[in-house]
Amino acid sequence: MIKIALISGTSGLVGMQLLHQLLKSNQYDFILSIGRRKLALKHDRLIQLEGDLFKLASWDWENKVSAESLSGQYAPVLDSIKSKTAEIHAFSSLGTTIKVAGSKEKFYAIDHDLVIGFAAWAKRLGASKFLYVSAMGADSNSSIFYNKVKGETEEDLKAFQFEYLGLFRPSLLLGNRHEFRFGELVASALMKPLNWFKIAKNIRPIHDYQVAKAMAITALSDSSKSVEVISSGQMQDLSK
Repeated sequence: MIKIALISGTSGLVGMQLLHQLLKSNQYDFILSIGRRKLALKHDRLIQLEGDLFKLASWDWENKVSAESLSGQYAPVLDSIKSKTAEIHAFSSLGTTIKVAGSKEKFYAIDHDLVIGFAAWAKRLGASKFLYVSAMGADSNSSIFYNKVKGETEEDLKAFQFEYLGLFRPSLLLGNRHEFRFGELVASALMKPLNWFKIAKNIRPIHDYQVAKAMAITALSDSSKSVEVISSGQMQDLSK
C-alpha cells in the first residue's frame, strides 16, 4: 500500500522542520505539500502544489499533480488516491499572528478557516490521520482571542471524525523565524532558564524541530485514542 503525507504550512517554522522529518524518515512514498507558493526544494518524493488556499476545495489537484509528473512518476499517487487504496496522513502547521495578518478577522481566516478547509480536503482525499499544531493555551471558551481561535479550530477538527486526530500544543516555539517577533524574543530570553535547569517541561520553550519530530513519530505510531492532545512536555519526550 502506498503511504502519502499531505502537509500544509511548509514555509513556516514547524512546517519546514516537519517536511525535513518526513523526507528523512523514508516512511512515506510521496509527500504532497500544499501552499501559496513552492519552496526552493527538490526531492523525488516531494510534490509541491501551489495556489490560493482559500480556494483549495475547487483546486483541480489531479491536473496539478500531473503537471509536476512530466515522466509519469507520480501516476501511482493519482491512482492510489482515486482508488482509495492509499494510506494518507495529513499534517497542518498553518498559523500566523494578528500583527502579521493585519486584523483579528484575517487572523481567524488563516488560523481557523484555512486549517478547516485543508482538513476537509484531506478527508475527501481519504486521509485517516490528521495532525495539527495548535497552542498550549488552546480553549474555545478562552477570553484570550488567540487561544480561543486555536480552541475553536480543535473543536471543529473533531467534527471530521478522522480515525486519529492529534492536537499538538507546544509552548513558546524556538527557531529561526522569517519575521521578527519582539514579544517572543523577550519571552524566550526570560524562559530559557527553565530549559537550562530542565524544569516546568510543559511550559518551557520547545524547539521547532522537536515539535516536528514528535508529529512524525506520532503519525507512524498506533494509538488507541481517536483524539489525542499532545502536550509540550510529551513532545520533548518523544523527540529525545
